[in-house]
Amino acid sequence: MIMEEEDSTRRERPVGGAYVTAVSRSAGHTFSKGCEPVIRLLAGLGVEGDAHLGVTVRHRSRVARDPSQPNLRQAHLIHAELHEELRAAGFSVGPGELGENITTRGVDLLGLPAGALLRLGGEAVVRVTGLRNPCAQIEAFRPGLLARVVGRDEEGRVVRRAGVMGVVVAGGAVRAGDRVEVESPPPYRALERV
Repeated sequence: MIMEEEDSTRRERPVGGAYVTAVSRSAGHTFSKGCEPVIRLLAGLGVEGDAHLGVTVRHRSRVARDPSQPNLRQAHLIHAELHEELRAAGFSVGPGELGENITTRGVDLLGLPAGALLRLGGEAVVRVTGLRNPCAQIEAFRPGLLARVVGRDEEGRVVRRAGVMGVVVAGGAVRAGDRVEVESPPPYRALERV
């Protein structure tokens, strides 16, 4: 695979197409996740070593409501283009800092349909379950940031821009530079918060 350096970072990326720019995880329920050279996705569970790993919900607010709910938030993905947009608006934000496990480039994550499959690298597959619903933790992380990732459109509908959530359908290692391939099942169903 032909590789080239991305911007001034040391991450390499495939020339053209969609790819992973960073991978992150945190064993604790922290807002931000630390970048890693590689993460391992486990089918039906999520990211190995991450606090949100599990068949049933792991996000504390959801566990408090009903701990038996299925975990539709096993993996969190954000597009690197959002980080750039936020930096241009004066917010210092990098990979993993908004709590995502996988940062991508060249994929319109927010425009994907529910059920879209994201093939990451050679083995791992994540099925997109919905939009991340940003909470007050984002505001505590950087004051003013919540208004940048949640807004309203012309008709007054809520627009969520803080990435997508998914479940792991096939496990495998994922690292910066891995290609991302998208498979969208018909019929198209717009993403909703999850």
